[in-house]
Amino acid sequence: MQPRRRDTRADRLSPTGSATGRALVIEPALRRQAAYAAATDRGPTARLDEAVGLACAIGLQVEYSGIVMLGAVRPATYIGKGKVEEIAGIVKTQDAGLVVMDCALSPVQQRNLEKEWGAKVLDRTGLILEIFGRRARTREGALQVEHAHLTYQKGRLVRSWTHLERQRGGFGFLGGPGETQLEADRRMIEERLAKIEGELVKVKRTRELHRESRRRVPYPIVALVGYTNAGKSTLFNRMTQARVLSADMLFSTLDPTLRAVDLPHGARVIFSDTVGFISDLPTMLIAAFRATLEEVIEADIILHVRDVSHEDAEAQLTDVEDILRQLGIDPHNGPGNKQKLIEVWNKIDRLDAEERARLANLAERRPVDARPALVSAITGQGIDALSAAIEARLAEGRPVIALELDAADGAGVSWLHRHTEVIGKTVNEETGRIAMTVRVDAARADEVREKFGH
Repeated sequence: MQPRRRDTRADRLSPTGSATGRALVIEPALRRQAAYAAATDRGPTARLDEAVGLACAIGLQVEYSGIVMLGAVRPATYIGKGKVEEIAGIVKTQDAGLVVMDCALSPVQQRNLEKEWGAKVLDRTGLILEIFGRRARTREGALQVEHAHLTYQKGRLVRSWTHLERQRGGFGFLGGPGETQLEADRRMIEERLAKIEGELVKVKRTRELHRESRRRVPYPIVALVGYTNAGKSTLFNRMTQARVLSADMLFSTLDPTLRAVDLPHGARVIFSDTVGFISDLPTMLIAAFRATLEEVIEADIILHVRDVSHEDAEAQLTDVEDILRQLGIDPHNGPGNKQKLIEVWNKIDRLDAEERARLANLAERRPVDARPALVSAITGQGIDALSAAIEARLAEGRPVIALELDAADGAGVSWLHRHTEVIGKTVNEETGRIAMTVRVDAARADEVREKFGH
């Protein structure tokens, strides 16, 4: 096994505060997959670093991490017997109470490894569920996480403890076997799942009512998406002056946050910060958080925030695009997309001058409708250019209307400033009338024309 020892003091993903337990992180990798990996695929070392980051995100104290190269997956323990024994020795030496296996384990594999190592074992799905459970703050988020967690646990009810032995039941002394503890646990989970599903129906109905109320005041929605820890929340805070939690930590934000913002030329938009994406996101969580990601599906503009300073930026791009396709969004601005996606190359403050110049030249060579915006959410560099790009993209397909108002119609002028994008405004010195040129959402154009007799 190839060990990776980390200096936890220098680990930028490690949160401050006391750890919740001593842990090992193991990255199993098939030799044939590593040998034929494409340039956009994430290598075992990068995957291990990400797994350690996930463990640190819930306060685990990672004492040891390493890569296990496999010729084939073993049905009983996933990894070979020799590696199982080697890791058992490390668990004992490090006095670890938890081993994180960065792969998908079957219930039998998980149980067998726990017996061999005398420690709790979490696979990638279980680890991500644990993080989601700690981060969810809204009612819907908590319900969605609990639903996904119970669905995961339902398949993990295995006959591994004495309290799951059969109990006698029925009438008289000759009654047949009654309900096992295993069956009782499964029944309780199914009952709780049914109750959560009922509560989610109510929560989703409330969310739809909120969405309908926003449609009646049709402000464009700008949704931020991207790989976890790409800087979405920091960018959201920079552009909206909000105080959403933004930490250099995987999955620091889970619940969607919306804020109304006035762009430089007066157009009002609603920014939506969403959950970060990650490679091999459990399918049950994609389904569970689909309601959260509905803001992305309905958005007028999608900002794909990328961490261009990350060594696996291209692999992260592929992962995000795959999830966008699952949501029915063409990441390359297909004809049905109305050119809604803008790439945001974030964290350029971490690059040297030569690399920044190279990326700027690369961006300039792209077509205008596919040109990324280079920004630093931390320093504010490039934010004005990004705002201008959002305004320009929103302007496409929005009619421009020229109006004349009486000088005394202050209420009308105020209404136009609140509900339209005022492009130009002049006063005729001879007549005293106010000439205004406004850009308006297509759904509101007729209302503007009727209100001002145009």
